[in-house]
Amino acid sequence: MSKRLWKVIVVLAGLALLIAACAPAATPTQAPTQPPAEPTQPPAQPTQPPAEPTQPPASGIDCMGAKPGDELTMLYQWSGQEEARLNEILKPLVDACGIVIKPESTRDQALLDTKVQAGTPPDIAFWNVAQLVQYQDKLVPMDVLGAHRENYADFFVQPGTINGKWLGLPVKADIKTIIWYSPAVFKAKGYTVPTTWEELDALVEKMVANGDVPWSMGFESGDATGWTGSDFIQDILLVKQGPQYVLDIIDGKVPYNDAGVKEAYEIYGKWAKDPKYTVGGAQGTLSTGFLDAIYKVFSDPPEAMMVRQSGFAGGEIARKYPDLVYGEDYDFFMVPGAKGLQGGADWMMAFRDTPAVRALVAYLSSDLGGANWAKAGFDLSPNKGATGNYTDPSLLKKGEMLANTQGFTPDIGDTIPGGFGKAEWTGIIEFINGTKDLDTVLAEIARVQAEALGK
Repeated sequence: MSKRLWKVIVVLAGLALLIAACAPAATPTQAPTQPPAEPTQPPAQPTQPPAEPTQPPASGIDCMGAKPGDELTMLYQWSGQEEARLNEILKPLVDACGIVIKPESTRDQALLDTKVQAGTPPDIAFWNVAQLVQYQDKLVPMDVLGAHRENYADFFVQPGTINGKWLGLPVKADIKTIIWYSPAVFKAKGYTVPTTWEELDALVEKMVANGDVPWSMGFESGDATGWTGSDFIQDILLVKQGPQYVLDIIDGKVPYNDAGVKEAYEIYGKWAKDPKYTVGGAQGTLSTGFLDAIYKVFSDPPEAMMVRQSGFAGGEIARKYPDLVYGEDYDFFMVPGAKGLQGGADWMMAFRDTPAVRALVAYLSSDLGGANWAKAGFDLSPNKGATGNYTDPSLLKKGEMLANTQGFTPDIGDTIPGGFGKAEWTGIIEFINGTKDLDTVLAEIARVQAEALGK
């Protein structure tokens, strides 16, 4: 071939690349009404690390060798507004690299099981820690994929590390260790937000002395009645014992009838049984719906001064009382004295090692990925890059709590298998109702704990 002809070919090839680069990049869309067609065979695993990008990363995003048009299948439980916020987070990656996202949304974990068993799993799934354990032999470690380990506290890496392999990246978190109240009511009555457990206890007694009911603690929730009680008790454990103690209960190192657990039940019981401390006393706790328990603090006039409830309570208050203003009429503070936080997290896991997968993992675990997650307002991000980047004032406040905590513990009842959660809720009901003494209740729950964990 002549040198002249060769130069013409090179010029034409360069023009083709330039046109492709200028074409609008695909953006992630809402989940399709029909699941994406499954490949007849899983994509081949790369035997060599992906090639380095031929051009500098766009907008600080490293495409990790992914090329425009590379597809990335993913499965998650989010829909509606949550899915829209995920799309907002992923858009910079899609724009920079031209990756085509193929999403599928479902609440049915059996669908993920079916895909994995058929050998056609999604490239990426966002699910729970239990699935990290379940699929551990089929997942690609996060460090192999280029995740930025330095952006995560140890207590967020540890749950995603299964048998020594870091298999799950925590992408979304919520916290439960908070108490909701009305700043306007507190101001009118001369109450101040407590900063220690002792101050909270003194505030509760001051409210009683003033003729105010401190707590709204109703936990009726159908088959799940008792779950708000178990959450409150776990927060007391975080105050009195600390996060490692909670993790030791989950691992079975500490039996559920340990003296520390009994102390937490006794503190909770004092408030949850007595009408001086909570609306309706024991029967009010047992029969009041958990949403109604939230509303009672913000009714006019209020029936109680405080309610301990997860972050979702803010949205419920706004829906029930749309005229109330966050920060003035309703607000929250962290359970004072808690040495860690209780909460939940969604985990990203990878079934394949491809350039597009590596680009996603690198992006979401980067400072930029954390910042974009925070700006989108999709709950909280465990990524340290999210700190200071929340725009919603309540998320900004919760984000600071998350950034400053010394521990993060999952819900005990949700984490121990074998029907433990139901046994815990039943025991709390029996304790509040007075049908069984506390030692008997805790011994029965501890027996279920030991059986579930093989202790």
